[in-house]
Amino acid sequence: MVENYLIIGGDGFVGRWIVEMLMKRGERSITVFDLIQKYFDKDIKHYKGDLSNYDDISKCIEKENITSVIHTASPSHDCKHEELFWKVNVEGTKNVIEACVNFGVKKFVYTSSSSVVYDGCSELINVDETAPYPKKHMNVYNETKATGEKLVLEANGRNGLLTCALRPCGIFGPNDVQAIPGFIRVMEQGQSKFQIGDNDNFVDWTYVENCAYAHILAVDKLSEENQTAGEAFFITNGTPIPFWDLVIIASLSELSSNVTGKEPGFTRFRVKFTTTNRYFNINKAKSRLGYEPLVDLEEGVKRAVQSFINSK
Repeated sequence: MVENYLIIGGDGFVGRWIVEMLMKRGERSITVFDLIQKYFDKDIKHYKGDLSNYDDISKCIEKENITSVIHTASPSHDCKHEELFWKVNVEGTKNVIEACVNFGVKKFVYTSSSSVVYDGCSELINVDETAPYPKKHMNVYNETKATGEKLVLEANGRNGLLTCALRPCGIFGPNDVQAIPGFIRVMEQGQSKFQIGDNDNFVDWTYVENCAYAHILAVDKLSEENQTAGEAFFITNGTPIPFWDLVIIASLSELSSNVTGKEPGFTRFRVKFTTTNRYFNINKAKSRLGYEPLVDLEEGVKRAVQSFINSK
């Protein structure tokens, strides 16, 4: 059967990589749903719409006879408007689920986050998917991502819909606007001269191409037989490293020094992030999805930094 793919947030950081991977493997029916159109003018059908409007997303799914949905859309972690997280990650996700159920979509892969199990203070050491959601989430991003994930997993089996959720950690790569630029800002402001903590805490990262690859594996493997339906999966590069080691890798990648911006390199949240263990066990993704990272961490950082330099 020919698959008709819908990538929600397909003009975003992760979504764009997913679309390009699908195109490279020869998929002919790919649709992007997003607030704005940035890419794929000729090759991809594009719907501009708002996830909080059920009619916008349902008309897209119905008209294109969508069979598989990958939902990557979300406000960025540092968005200042809390109501937007609820609007997109919860209400928007509800609308996508209902449209999928009503129009017979077969597969739904949701981009969740590893932070859905983080309370802001506990150590996360080789955590797997048996870890519970915290009683209190660290922030509204984590809370709404967890709420959206639960909605998606609970929808598994409705009118034949199969669902799963992927939990990437620390996504970075070319065109990244958060992780790598954040490191560069720290170095430009001289803050990397003052290491916070003793660098014995390990942190996981996910190169964006690996993240996109995991989504495609998930939509391909989604079935009851593969024990993927109704399940969540942590996705990382599989090589947690001391936090400051990544800064060192970035600093050795011939960074230039013309970064501007008023945001401080280290906020209170980022200080906490740099001194806490946060890494995850990806054996479930390996065994059930067949996931193995395509690009290692050091190579990924080099590519991301070079992309940043080229964009200046």
